[in-house]
Amino acid sequence: MDNTGTTPLEILYQDEDLVAVNKPSGLLVHKSPIDRHETAFALQMVRDQIGQHVYPVHRLDKPTSGVLLFALNAEMAQMMSLLFRNALVHKEYIAIVRGFTEDTSLIDHPLKQMLDTKAEKEQGITKEVQEARTMFRRLATVELPYPVSRYPVARYSLVKLYPKTGRKHQLRRHMKHIFHPIVGDTKHGRGEHNTLFREKFSSHRLLLHADSMTFNHPLTQSEVVIHAPLDVTFQRLFKTFQWDIDGMMSHEQ
Repeated sequence: MDNTGTTPLEILYQDEDLVAVNKPSGLLVHKSPIDRHETAFALQMVRDQIGQHVYPVHRLDKPTSGVLLFALNAEMAQMMSLLFRNALVHKEYIAIVRGFTEDTSLIDHPLKQMLDTKAEKEQGITKEVQEARTMFRRLATVELPYPVSRYPVARYSLVKLYPKTGRKHQLRRHMKHIFHPIVGDTKHGRGEHNTLFREKFSSHRLLLHADSMTFNHPLTQSEVVIHAPLDVTFQRLFKTFQWDIDGMMSHEQ
């Protein structure tokens, strides 16, 4: 985790109706019954920083970093939530995953709905199977001279992920489904790879970052493009693996 909630969040975009911040890995968006011990939340931090109430319009997992958008009034919250539900918000993520992936592919794999709380599970709420689709593109690879499991070397890919639906833990579950789990994923990933990155590279986070978000502003209809810079952990890994951050990002835009 690169931020404990003690320093101000980086504001990426702000107008009269919306504000976006660069959420650090390890920070909850808002209070959760699953993480009762946490005392820092992005929602309260942004509210205190800008001095006005904010409304969440989408989710970003606690261990995931990157673009997190809030509305500044109830009307905009409703309009933005509608854009998200109708898949009119284009999101791009960066991740480091186990193995060498294909150059590009569409993962079309339905996911069983994940229940949010223990109470929901105890109530016997039925888990529905929901359609879920993720496009990905490989940006770079690295082979490391460390034996992992039965392999003499460790291979990893840097990928760009484009979710076409918005299911809970979709990217993490989809990458696990194709046997390329995201490094640092303690729930859906592989422990031996997570351990290697902790011990060799001091990487203690899920290597998944919400890189950009694009949508048409509900009031002006003008295109809004929001980018979130990578944190120090990602930047250090890029440098170690000799991956050109600026070159890759400029090629993407």
